[in-house]
Amino acid sequence: MNEKVVIRRLATGVPGLDALLGGGLAEFSFNILAGPPGAGKTTLAHQIMFGLASAQRRALFFTVLGEPSLKMLRYQQQYSFFDTARIDDESIRFVNLGDEVLQGRFDIVMARVVKEVEDFEPGLVFVDSFRSVVKVAQVAGQAYQLQHFIQQLAMHLTSWQATTFLIGEYTSDDREADPVFTIADGILLLMQTVHRNSMVRKIQVVKMRGQATIAGLHTFRIGDHGIEVFPRTLLTDATQPGCAGDAQPSIRPRLSMGVPVLDEMMGGGGLPARYSLLIAGPSGSGKSLLATAFLAEGARLGEKGVVAAFEKSPGKSHNPRLDDLVDSGQVGVVGTRALDLSIDETLFALSDMIRRTGATRVVIDSLSGFELALAPTFREDFRESLHRMVTVLTGMGVTVLMVSELEDRYTDLRFSPYGAAFLTDAIIVLRYVELQGELKRVMAVVKVRNSAHSHALRLYDITGDGIVIGAPRPEVEALLTGHPRPASIPPDGPDRTGQP
Repeated sequence: MNEKVVIRRLATGVPGLDALLGGGLAEFSFNILAGPPGAGKTTLAHQIMFGLASAQRRALFFTVLGEPSLKMLRYQQQYSFFDTARIDDESIRFVNLGDEVLQGRFDIVMARVVKEVEDFEPGLVFVDSFRSVVKVAQVAGQAYQLQHFIQQLAMHLTSWQATTFLIGEYTSDDREADPVFTIADGILLLMQTVHRNSMVRKIQVVKMRGQATIAGLHTFRIGDHGIEVFPRTLLTDATQPGCAGDAQPSIRPRLSMGVPVLDEMMGGGGLPARYSLLIAGPSGSGKSLLATAFLAEGARLGEKGVVAAFEKSPGKSHNPRLDDLVDSGQVGVVGTRALDLSIDETLFALSDMIRRTGATRVVIDSLSGFELALAPTFREDFRESLHRMVTVLTGMGVTVLMVSELEDRYTDLRFSPYGAAFLTDAIIVLRYVELQGELKRVMAVVKVRNSAHSHALRLYDITGDGIVIGAPRPEVEALLTGHPRPASIPPDGPDRTGQP
């Protein structure tokens, strides 16, 4: 026999979980959902059950020494996935084994389980909490009987042709010593940690036979709709900027910034497509206005945009131009929650909106607001996570503009407090100077990869029509550098582009 057995994958109905599992749960597999109290095990089990159960694939949910069925269902009904009609039409049945387990007779427990399964003929079987049985056996000195019970249960589960789930508060020692973990085809570990005022929940696929899963820890959130998983996006060669197969940077189309003079300063035509741009400057220097001009120019050309506004949400931004773009549907907004975001959740939301809208321009405003919105545990590797996010987004074919808030010290020049300048393809810096008794704004293009951009320092004003950039002023450069530019070198640097 050369033909391979085809294992059917079942879509769980839990957002993000199927991607994590490599396509869903294997039909007829034997799975464990483990984790501490409050981690979301029972909620995940119910969500999977309601997502999979039907008249053709009925579900049987056993409760052991955990909370009574009525109490459990009272709270589970608050989630949108819970459908009482599914219970009424007997697609789903709940059975409490508490009395049998308390007697300490595993033969009675098994007999009850077998009878219920034979009578109901389910395609899904859940036991919550299976670890309760383990505790009873340990107290009663029935470890041998327990092992025999587990072996019997495994054989029955195979003969029933059901996809099964055992739910319990297993510890790391349990996972190493308990024989049930050897028998299991799949193991999902849920965990939660509290850091300062933030709750962070994570899930890990410890084991899943016969399929490739996404390794590592992945964040998830429990909301009104149940659990939503945010799989960690892995970088591949195909998503790396400048990789083999990537369009040659020198011939990429350019995107206008919405400020014609700035387009010329960047080497003619604006920012190359699929580049990442960092706009750095102090408060009030016009960073968000430049970002809005970038989105507005895209909208004028029929290009959709997305903004992740961490400073102020559109509608409260005091930026009518951005509000109009959002209200007209030309720019989508990624909702943000303060204090407990993760990079993966933000990247998931951005990627999802990009795919749904076909957006080609993305603005993150700002990096400092983004960092504050993250749960404290994610701030420790913010730089590495930001690099991963930018690489994934540009790998999707979008152009990314990031705003970085800087303290203007007037004496030194920095681009980002996160050391993020290295991961961007272009940098525009805004700053203040004192000139002739007035505080003026100055702009410069610091970097545009593979582009002969201007090196001039330009004064600019913020007007009712947006940002207006003036001609090069030698006295501005003399003020900032301490000496005038030699007359033989034009303010814009050597003319390598043919542009004035």
